Amino acid sequence: MDPISPGPEEYGHAGTRRPPRDPLTADFGPSAPAPARTAHLVSGDLLLTVNPVDGSEIELCPPARRPAGPRKRGAAERAEDERAGRPPVPPGPAQHPLPLLERQEVRERLVRLLARGRTVRLTGPGGSGRSALLDLVADDCGDLAPDGVVRLCGIRRTAEDLLHDLFHTVHDAPGHRPERLELRAPLAEIGAVVVVDDIEFGGAELDELLEATPECAFLVSATPDVPAPSAEADVEEVFLGGLDRAGGVDILERTAGRVLTEEEANWAGDLWFESEGLPLRFVQAGALLRQRDQLRAESGAVDEYGVFEDVRPVVDAVPEFTDEGGPLPSLGEAAAPAPLLASRLSASARATLRFAVALGGEVPHQAHLPALVGDTHADAALGELVHCGLVSPAGSRYRLAAGVRTQLEAAGYGDDAPERACTAARHYAWWAGHPSVTPERVAAEADAVLAALAAVVPPGEGDDGEAVRLARAAAPAFAAALRWSAWERALRSGAQAALHSGEVPEQAYFHHELGILALCGGRLDRARAELEASIALRGALADKRGAVAGRRALALVADRAGELPGLPVPVVVGEPATEPVPALPAALSVPSVPDTLVTPRIVVASQTKSLAIRRLARRNLVAAGSGALLAAVLGTVVTLGMTSHDTEDKNPAGRADVNPSTSQDAGDPAADPAPAQDPGTASRPSTGHRSAPAPAGTYAGTNAPVRPSASPTADPSDTTGTGSGGGPGGGTTPTPTRTKPTSPDPSGSTPSTPASSPASPSSSATGPTPTDTDTPTGSASDQASFTKSASDAPAPADPDPGTQSPG
Repeated sequence: MDPISPGPEEYGHAGTRRPPRDPLTADFGPSAPAPARTAHLVSGDLLLTVNPVDGSEIELCPPARRPAGPRKRGAAERAEDERAGRPPVPPGPAQHPLPLLERQEVRERLVRLLARGRTVRLTGPGGSGRSALLDLVADDCGDLAPDGVVRLCGIRRTAEDLLHDLFHTVHDAPGHRPERLELRAPLAEIGAVVVVDDIEFGGAELDELLEATPECAFLVSATPDVPAPSAEADVEEVFLGGLDRAGGVDILERTAGRVLTEEEANWAGDLWFESEGLPLRFVQAGALLRQRDQLRAESGAVDEYGVFEDVRPVVDAVPEFTDEGGPLPSLGEAAAPAPLLASRLSASARATLRFAVALGGEVPHQAHLPALVGDTHADAALGELVHCGLVSPAGSRYRLAAGVRTQLEAAGYGDDAPERACTAARHYAWWAGHPSVTPERVAAEADAVLAALAAVVPPGEGDDGEAVRLARAAAPAFAAALRWSAWERALRSGAQAALHSGEVPEQAYFHHELGILALCGGRLDRARAELEASIALRGALADKRGAVAGRRALALVADRAGELPGLPVPVVVGEPATEPVPALPAALSVPSVPDTLVTPRIVVASQTKSLAIRRLARRNLVAAGSGALLAAVLGTVVTLGMTSHDTEDKNPAGRADVNPSTSQDAGDPAADPAPAQDPGTASRPSTGHRSAPAPAGTYAGTNAPVRPSASPTADPSDTTGTGSGGGPGGGTTPTPTRTKPTSPDPSGSTPSTPASSPASPSSSATGPTPTDTDTPTGSASDQASFTKSASDAPAPADPDPGTQSPG
């Protein structure tokens, strides 16, 4: 796993090596920057482009990019995947596995239950040998199901994670992560014996796992503190206890490589009573006896020959054995043997244990140990730890065995944990971001990487951004490798680290990625909150490219939520960016709590007001759009009605043009359109001169009606302002306003024209276009009534009072 010399499986470098660089000329030419590792993934109907630089982009997947139906792997492919999923063989001399003692009856019972398609939960305390028993049962069930046996690890895995792991183990679907509903169909067709070691959930979540895979038989192992299956689940419970005394003595003799003395046999009896017969305790006790024999042999060689004295192990705060190996360890030392065992290991092995304690029990891969420890042969330390029973396999990696971490912390192995965690975070940040390291390799080391990230968040004193760099390097790799639960944990840790360190651009990146992840999972409210926070942060930083990517994703959220599309509302975040933006207070953002929807606020001028404006604009958008649509429809109906009436009306005197033309001369004052009048208005004061033309069809102080012009249209050649049209300077006849006659005025008074009414239609060409009123017909009383109603109607207010005549 050396990133400098990639193996044959990486990027097609099969059997090739990089040419050696001349150390004398290596620094003369600048090296080209490593390209960003982008990946294209399909999740449901979405196409996700993982971009580690500006943030991932998401869009609806085109039909041509959608993957075909998943293909099931063959038996040879499954066997190869199973071999790759086993923990690595530690370096050093091969060790023969211990036989499984006193477990044959349980082993046969488990195989019978699985052959009948039953689901079995094997419960036992840590160190009871559950993992070893599961390996043997899996080998016995290889031919029971059409899809064989699938081995999964349940440490820090949810039911959804295990379903996706099962899907990708059985099917060949690179770059495809089906959504929840899409995943049901292929899972229902899988017929396999699924072995899950160290499962961490039960109850309804276990029911969900079983219901999604009706053709699978599950064998899961758990500790007693894991929640039990629900009452409705058809799960067979099998409890695994400790060994009897004879079994414990047998393990001691096999581990020590010799027959026990009488004193050692009595000591083994006391140990069996104290440890309740757990096999792990006897493996570790056998390692103590083996170390005792080695110390006795080395002491004899030094005393007799005086050589090899410099290779004697250094004992940390533990008394050495004296002549003939010294006394046997006390019962307390045998019950908690980790410090005593570690004191007799090499310096690299002890340093590896310190890193494991700092990483919460996760042991780094043996290829990382030389760089972490500072010893080129530190990879051999893993073999020492395995042979002593201090570490145990967990999926494709190793962890500290049950109870070892607590014992080592009590012995002082966790005193330098912060420094060790920073060293691991710095190393993993460099390694995960190296272009030669594939996302799959980063995902295989996910637990150790996430443990290092959790250990340095929040940042401590003197931290130089290791947590943020590690999260930025590891999160895109987790996403590309389809380890989305690890992706989410890395993003949340990175957001919290960036918040504490005040790195606003990194906060924007992590919130954007969290929004993309929530959108892929269908959590639209969470996606909207995260994306809005990211857009606001990037707006404050004047990051246009990032803000555009965030708005595109936010538009997709609105589309999937069924919201009406509208004009984008700009986010006002203050003046852009010549001064650093202050970090968000911790009270306003809690990115580390996934179950609580918290929108981080931006401490920038006008931000709160801007968000309120955005929400108000969204609420008013529907009302405004409805009003505009109604106005357009009514205007169309009125226009069509008037046009139809104008077509059917054959009387030139009553004909009105509903679309009067305006002057094309920009300098002509008459080019201004005529203001509309309310129905029933007979006359209007001029907005130009007092000599504006009088409206046709009104009365000018007498009972005789004034007839409109005989010609309804204007002469195109008339430009003197005395054309035959009703408007100034000729032109088409303006739209008439028809007024219904009312009853005669009982007082008999004669209405008169207002003082501001013009005298003649041709005296001025600068006034507004008058409105014609149809000539009333009928009796004299009807005409008098029409005159009064027309003169008494109030004139509408001019839209521009500053241009109104003083009269």
